Amino acid sequence: MITRHIARLLGPAVVAASGLSASVLASGVPAAFAQSCPDVQVVAARGTGEAPGPGPTVQAFIDNLRPRVGDKSFDVYSVNYPASDQWDTGIEGIRDAGAHVNSMARACPNTKIVLSGYSQGAAIMGFVTSAQVPDGVDPASVPKPLDPEVAKHVSSVVLFGTPNARAMSFLGEPNLAIGPMYQGKTIKVCVQDDPVCSDGLNFAAHNTYVDDASMIERGAEFAASRITGAPAPHAPVSVAGSTGGGFGS
Repeated sequence: MITRHIARLLGPAVVAASGLSASVLASGVPAAFAQSCPDVQVVAARGTGEAPGPGPTVQAFIDNLRPRVGDKSFDVYSVNYPASDQWDTGIEGIRDAGAHVNSMARACPNTKIVLSGYSQGAAIMGFVTSAQVPDGVDPASVPKPLDPEVAKHVSSVVLFGTPNARAMSFLGEPNLAIGPMYQGKTIKVCVQDDPVCSDGLNFAAHNTYVDDASMIERGAEFAASRITGAPAPHAPVSVAGSTGGGFGS
């Protein structure tokens, strides 16, 4: 029953792992950007079933973060993928996000990149940081991990409602693992009792992030501290309000 609920709730967010490889990619490098490089760019991945764009939760995060970085120029890139409930769509998000981050790092080396996602989108961003393909996944079927040099261009990774080991296990998928070079700059925000990212069983909790100011602020404060150099209010790779959830670092 729990498996059925989680599968319905996350769709490819959790499944994404199946063909998805926990990695990121660097397949193909888009041409250098024509526009001027922003000081800060949020690469946003929406959750399952949300309309194209950052999605409500990540948009709330963006709106909270923007004023915290002062007069720095600010830009948003929305990951281009279906975000459907089909099991094979997640890998498209990993490919698009990875390709974009790779090209940004080359074309705009001084831009501070913030990776953020909700639910399926959080899973995608987690896999984008991964240093290797998970056991049991054919490396030829998934994107290649990003070059380690790219990590220095990513200032933070802010994930909301990220599928944990339990959720991934229920679906028979590889566990998400943040790459070593990203662990110190990652925060995983989890609403109390959200079964997707904690040990809780309140399925409705997974849909509350956008309306929970404390959760949105937690992510924005952390990202801002990584951009401005101010002391971080929360520890990296942490899960707020959970009871043992979240994927391991």
